Amino acid sequence: MTTATTKRPGEGRGLVVRRRRRSARTSGPSALGDLLTLALLPVPLLAAAVTASFNAGGTRRWFGGRAESQRAEAQAAKDAAAAAFYELDTAQRDLRISIETITAVDDSPAARRAVTDFQQLGARIDEASGQYITAVDAHDLDRDDLEAGVAARARSELTQAKDQLVRVKQDLDRFTQGLGPLLGKAETQLARLAPAVERARQALLAATTALDSARQAGLKADDLAARLAALGPELTRLNQGAGQHGVPETLERAERVARDAEAVRAEAGRLPERAAEIDRRLVSLRTRAQALTTRAGQVEPVLSELRRRFAAACWQDLQRVPEIAGENVRQAETKLAEARTARDEQRWPDATSLLSTVRALLNTTDESVSAASDRLQRLNAVAKDPQQEIDRTRFAIRDAQRLAMAGRATPDPRHARPLDDAVGRLDRAVAGLEGRHPDYWHFLTETEAVRETVARVVAQIREDRGGPA
Repeated sequence: MTTATTKRPGEGRGLVVRRRRRSARTSGPSALGDLLTLALLPVPLLAAAVTASFNAGGTRRWFGGRAESQRAEAQAAKDAAAAAFYELDTAQRDLRISIETITAVDDSPAARRAVTDFQQLGARIDEASGQYITAVDAHDLDRDDLEAGVAARARSELTQAKDQLVRVKQDLDRFTQGLGPLLGKAETQLARLAPAVERARQALLAATTALDSARQAGLKADDLAARLAALGPELTRLNQGAGQHGVPETLERAERVARDAEAVRAEAGRLPERAAEIDRRLVSLRTRAQALTTRAGQVEPVLSELRRRFAAACWQDLQRVPEIAGENVRQAETKLAEARTARDEQRWPDATSLLSTVRALLNTTDESVSAASDRLQRLNAVAKDPQQEIDRTRFAIRDAQRLAMAGRATPDPRHARPLDDAVGRLDRAVAGLEGRHPDYWHFLTETEAVRETVARVVAQIREDRGGPA
């Protein structure tokens, strides 16, 4: 906004007052003597003397009270216009700061529209300011010979300029109020900027310290060092500031650097514990592999007894258990050796992956070795007393049938049909026990399947009735 050199409010009137006071000070005894002298002159000479006195000694034409009143009103209008000009100029400067704050943070369509609207307001402000400056420059209210008409015209033009300044100021205030959400969002982001950058710096420092501690403990952590080194250029950009890279980009960069540096710090801090955990797992899995080697050697006698006492269908699927168990244990031992090498070279991810593979191999071997002895135990029990398995299964069926009939005259076909099928399936399994070499394993798998079917029907009934499953 262009500022004009204007006289301070009341400056013109002060000049008039000072001149009046000087005139009053010159009206002493000599002036009174002059008046007495004039009073003694004849009338024609008195008129000529008065005229000569005003023409020779005075510099201001005498217009009376009306001219001074108009001058005072014009000066008041000038003061009011100057005050309005100052308020508008101050508001515009404050608003410019707000716009700059928004544009530094926000590049949204709303922010760009605010900039355009501010520029349009600026044009109106310049126009109103120009009108005010023109009115001020056009009239010298301190002139001694200021006429009443000129003063009145000055007052009118200055009042119009003031009114225009006030109207633009009102529009400016409304525009400023509308910027509230945008400005609040921008100020919030700016308030986050410095703490975010500081957090990033502190996170990098903590990561560096943790990495140094790990190295002092004899851990290389080369991968972590590489990840930390990759954050160096990002720190340089943070130090260059938001003025060069923009506030949103700097905020995003600071948060990313802090997050990545914190991850490095956490992993570096866990390295000693991770190394110790890998060492424990190496020892534990080696011990387990040795135990499974011993157990796998005991599978063959179990298979021999199964072959001797039970039909082929009861043990045929277990024939290759010793061979598979031995192969799994050998693979596990090979992977354990590779894991030890990876640990010595501090290739932590490789060591962890290899140990997981060893664990899976040993779990599979354990299940297959246990399956042979479990099979023999279950077959011995059912061969001695199959009725216990039969009663257990019939009880499950009857319990489900009572639940299906509870509160009903006839059962729901969705529940009755699978329960009826379960009864028939159990009866066929029991009939299969007759003969010289019954298939006890088929009997056990059938009764187990029947109980699973019954359990599903019970769960469905309870679900349909809204009760606990």
